[in-house]
Formats: sequence, structure tokens, C-alpha cells
Amino acid sequence: MIDAAAFRDLLSAHIFLETTPTGLARAPGRLDVMGGIADYSGSLVLELPLAAAAWAAVQWTHDGLVHVRTTDAAAAHGSLDVALPLVDLLSDYPAVRRAFAATPDRHWAAYVVGAITVLHRERGVPFDRGVRWLIASDVPAGKGVSSSAAIEVAAMLALCRLMDVSLDGRTLARLCQTVENLVVGAPCGVMDQMTAACGDANALLALRCQPSELEASVPVPAEVELFGIDSGIRHAVSGADYTSVRVGAFMGYRIIASLAGLPATSDGPGRVRIEDDRWHGYLANITPQEWDAEFRDRVPEALTGAAFLDQFGGSTDPVTTIEAGRTYAVRQPTAHPILEHDRVKRFRDLLRGAPDDAALRALGQLMYASHASYSACGLGSRGTDEIVSLVRDAGPAAGLFGAKITGGGSGGTVAVLARRGSRGAIDEIVAEYSRRSGRHATVIAGSSDGALRVGRRQWM
Repeated sequence: MIDAAAFRDLLSAHIFLETTPTGLARAPGRLDVMGGIADYSGSLVLELPLAAAAWAAVQWTHDGLVHVRTTDAAAAHGSLDVALPLVDLLSDYPAVRRAFAATPDRHWAAYVVGAITVLHRERGVPFDRGVRWLIASDVPAGKGVSSSAAIEVAAMLALCRLMDVSLDGRTLARLCQTVENLVVGAPCGVMDQMTAACGDANALLALRCQPSELEASVPVPAEVELFGIDSGIRHAVSGADYTSVRVGAFMGYRIIASLAGLPATSDGPGRVRIEDDRWHGYLANITPQEWDAEFRDRVPEALTGAAFLDQFGGSTDPVTTIEAGRTYAVRQPTAHPILEHDRVKRFRDLLRGAPDDAALRALGQLMYASHASYSACGLGSRGTDEIVSLVRDAGPAAGLFGAKITGGGSGGTVAVLARRGSRGAIDEIVAEYSRRSGRHATVIAGSSDGALRVGRRQWM
């Protein structure tokens, strides 16, 4: 685990001099306990900031270049060092995104240097000289615990501290989401960046994603522990499954808006703007009762992109593209955020009460229902299903009450709700899963504060 002393040693090893102004920041990964892919549809989400975190340091250079070095070879998938002309990062979003997409061995650096593009374009921050970053992270990459958001938040906050640019947590998170959406090219929601920026240790960050409204955090009761079990199956929110489910949800919202008679106008190719004073643009605001009574049977199970565009003109999603030649599942991706928002609210209410066995069993059932809904959307995986099954079989007798796939799905990590003191049962499940699957599984545990809960440090 990287701590402040270890990162200081890394800085010295990489010749970051204490006599030179340096922006520093640390941001944790997150365990998605409830909410997950419903974030882009306006759901309440509950996220635990992890002990594992990314660290960033940045200094000025005078060569007109932006340098990035990471100590994590597994995350880089290419060169550990990337150098780019500063001027290339001051272009528009499509140009910067295309440049990174064309060079896969340096694509990882987009999560870091995208901070320059976004601060310049969204906040008018001027850049007239280069910088160099050092990034170190022990948030496991590709495991569904948001290593990308941890790096984005740490990198941007370090740069802001170097430049004396002040951002509140909500703004910091949304700018980092812009890095991932428009520079990296991954259509993520904002919950990961909000947790990395604003989370409290040993509490669930409660975020209503409309678009990013923080609610009172939910302390994890002393009787409860939350664990992540890494399935050993790599996950990425830029993957086709996640993107197609997101597209299907926005198609569903557009269809429901039409069924409800809400006015829509063109907002560019494949885009529409909807006047919605009923649900305010979010599927999550449709109640399960409305869904069952008014819309479920009128939303098609699937629809081609061409048929949808011909009838409805486009969706309200600014970060995905509907492909005319593709068939998208629509009904289940639409149902998921409607029902998940209801599950998350009930989960929060139960966790705030006395967590006796009855409450823990009810919490676990909500997690199992969320997991089943992911699978119905096509975002499950054999490995994560196996882990959830092992947790269910062990059950309350072993101190284990619920489990679900996390984040964007299609592999990655399973969140497990346990009675405190049940680590032995978790380790037994990991061992059994590894024996059956042949994959190396690991346990993710512990919590820490988000980036803005950690005091500002700057070497001068």
C-alpha cells in the first residue's frame, strides 16, 4: 500500500526536487455497493471510498512538453513514460481524443493529461509552459474499482494545486468526468469521480446523479463490513457491452417521453432535447409503479438503431452514438435504473437503522436483485456469477448476507456485505473460486478519505 512516505521516496527517486514548486494529491478507488450503471440515468448511488488510492505529483517544465510517468506497468499497457507537445493538448476534444486513440501504447496517459485540455477548454485556464507528472497507484486496474477516476482526480487536483486553481469537489469531479468522456472516450457517469474527490472514510457516499447532488453520507455500521472480491476478469467502461446498455437506456427514455407526450426537438445529428417537467430527464425518476402500469409492455425488448433514429430522431445522451446498423436491447436497460433507484433508496434506509440479522438479510436480497438485473442487461460474467453464488451458498451462517457485481459489469469486482469479523469466510470463498476457475482472485478491503478530505500539501 502506497502511503505518504512511500510516495515521497518515489518522488526523490524520480528527481522531483523539494526546492521546486510541486502540486500533490491523493485520490482513492471506490467499491460500488449499490447503484452502479444506473448513475447515468439519475439514480441514487452508494459508493465506498477504498483504502487503495492513486497519488500524483506535478511540476513545471520549460521545454514545451507534457511528460507523464507511471510506476504501474500493468496499468500502462505500453511505455511507462509519455511525452507530448503542450500545444497538442490545447486543441478541441475530438482532435485530442483521436490522437490518443491512434496510439494505444500511450492511451493510458489521456486520463492524466486530459486535465490540461479540460481545464483550458472548460475553465479558460491558460497554459504557456509544460509540466511533468508522476503517477503511482495501488488501485487495481481493470477490476471495476475505478482506478481511472482515482488517477483523473489525483492528476487534476495536483495540477490545480500547482496553479492555485480552486475547485469545489462537485466541480472537480465533473471536470474529471469530462476528461473520461471527451478525452479518453469512455461514456462513464460521475459517481466514480465524486467518490474519489468527496468520499468519507468508512461511509458510503450517497450521490443522486441528477446530475451530481451529494446527499448525507451513510456511515457503515460497526457491525458490518464491506469487501470486494476481484474476479480476475478485466473490466472496462469503454467496452461495447457497457456502451450498448447505456445506449439502450437512453433509447428507452426517449420512447417513454414520446409515449408520455413530452415535446422533443432536434439537438443535432442523433440528438434530441426533451421538455420534461415530469421526470426532469432521468429514467430513475420514473417509479416502478409507473413503469409497470404505463410503459413496460410498450417499450420494445430490442430495436435497431436505424428504426429508432427514423422514428424518434435521437436520444438525449451527449456521449454515445447510436449505430444505425446495430440492434440494441431496450426494455431491460430501461427497466434497470428505474428499479435500481428504488432498491438503492431502500438499501440506504435499511443501513441507517439497526443492522440486525433481519435487516442484513433484506440488504443482501437487494444486492442479489441488483446483480440479477445486471445479468439481465447482459453485463454479467461467469466469474462474477460464480463468486455471487458462492457467497449466497455460504450465507448468513458464515456471516455473509449479499453480493453483487460492481461498476460497469462484464467482469471486475463483486461487492460483498458481511457481518464484521467474517474475513475468514471471504478468504475461503476466494480460495474456492480460484480453485474452480483457475483465476487469481484477491480481496479488496479497507476505506479512506476522498481527495478533498485530505489536507492540501505543496512543496515550495
